[in-house]
Amino acid sequence: MEPERISEGRVVAFIDIGTNSIRLLLVRINPNGSYFPLTKQKETVRLGDGEFIDRILQPKAIERAVVVCKKFVELARAYRAEEIIAVATSATRDASNKVQLLEMLKEEANLEVCTISGTEEARLIYLGVSSGLRLGDLKALFIDIGGGSTEVSVGDQTQCYYLYSFNLGAVRLTNMFLPEETGPVSEEQYEQIKNYIRHKITNITKDLSEYDINCSIGSSGTIENLARIAFIYLHKTASESFEKLEYEDLKKIVRAMCAIPLEERRRFPGINAQRADIIIAGAAIIETFMEEMGLSEIRISKRGLREGLLVDYISKSEFSYMITQMSVRKRSIMQLGLTCNFDEEHAHTVTRLALELFDSIQALGIYKFREGERELLEYGSTLHDIGTFLSYDTHQAHAYHLIRESNLPGFHPEEIEIIANLAYFHSKNTPKKKHPNLVGLNKDIVKSIKVLSALLRIAEGLDRSHNGVISHVRFYIASTDSLVLETHARRECQLEIWEVEKQKKYFKKIFGYNLQSKVIIKQDSGVSLVLEGGAEIEELPNIEMSSKS
Repeated sequence: MEPERISEGRVVAFIDIGTNSIRLLLVRINPNGSYFPLTKQKETVRLGDGEFIDRILQPKAIERAVVVCKKFVELARAYRAEEIIAVATSATRDASNKVQLLEMLKEEANLEVCTISGTEEARLIYLGVSSGLRLGDLKALFIDIGGGSTEVSVGDQTQCYYLYSFNLGAVRLTNMFLPEETGPVSEEQYEQIKNYIRHKITNITKDLSEYDINCSIGSSGTIENLARIAFIYLHKTASESFEKLEYEDLKKIVRAMCAIPLEERRRFPGINAQRADIIIAGAAIIETFMEEMGLSEIRISKRGLREGLLVDYISKSEFSYMITQMSVRKRSIMQLGLTCNFDEEHAHTVTRLALELFDSIQALGIYKFREGERELLEYGSTLHDIGTFLSYDTHQAHAYHLIRESNLPGFHPEEIEIIANLAYFHSKNTPKKKHPNLVGLNKDIVKSIKVLSALLRIAEGLDRSHNGVISHVRFYIASTDSLVLETHARRECQLEIWEVEKQKKYFKKIFGYNLQSKVIIKQDSGVSLVLEGGAEIEELPNIEMSSKS
């Protein structure tokens, strides 16, 4: 794929033609480099049905795939997509008659499809999954169970160290071992499948054992569905918020599903009925991997190959810095801000001032912050005004809902709550104990919201005019019960001074200190005008401040 210029903004479609399902991701890529998913679609077509014995794609399977791809192309064109990037994986690359499929897709669906290797599939899955995780320098094992193949990789946030693709998949193994099975699956049958898998992965598990792996991430519809089944069947809670699959839970649900016939299995708690016939073989793959690698649990990611196609596309554009130079968390925040067309300059100014206030309080030792609070203040400050593109009058509430509903990659739900509430309480309302936003949150989260919002409210006031007039701010101790807020301004800043006055009462409530104001205005004459409490008290020669002062 050639590097793309997307400075005018464009709609791009990404299609993943898999062995079991065909997936579509339709994205608007904005002129500022942010992107917004327009729709995600998935259709089960079973392209690999009956293929893996004689390596021939069946006519009905080809027909189903062409019909779905035609539908997806029509949908992409309805959204005025300028490009459609489509790749085919295991079922297509292994088929002796793949040319027939590719020609029919070109003629009937007007779709050019690239058949990718197993290694390239593993690379794209790594890109898609890792781009939604906060890994840092931790090395993770990535496992994706497809219909025809299983891809594994080892990588951290920025680099992949190992890629491999096995001809082991939920559809492939079902075709091989349980082709017409409609009754229960015996323990002997299940062990036969596992023994076959164990033999196939022996050399690779030895390779993987050489890496210092800190965690394991599973992706694909099979792993997602197994995690959902475990959550609902064992924990009796209907929820989509499953985050991991534990080995002991996996063993329990597999034995329960093997013990019942296919029709009954289709009604098993939490199961996707369309996967009922292939879920046993898929479970055998992940169970064997977990045993051979000594994994007690696998974290679940809902991202995969199609997200990898998007990341790969952006990394070859002029916005590649968003992939290569930003952490996943920073990228999540900037993506949301840019998508909401936020005032980037104001956001950066308020963030800079908020962090100066935080660092100043911390240096004085008058409050002990929790680990991670500085970073959350940074992100809450960055996004505090994103609701204005919907309505200025109620932008705090809009910002709160936008942040909470954006499912920010790289963040835990508790962190998202803090960021969203910082945006909500950055002006007007203060976070009172019985406020609906705070009901049900634990005490530490509420305390973080209260403390960090006290600093953000001052920082927002210090750029009330949105013209970046304040160059530097700090606290210093005036007495046992008073702090001075020393503000350095480039010119008159009466509006900002008034706004800070409004925040003194809340500041004292949170930190226990009275707040006094001191404003130093740098004048063109080389003289600094010093104001205290809004009154001019003296003129001093201009002295450049150290950034550490």
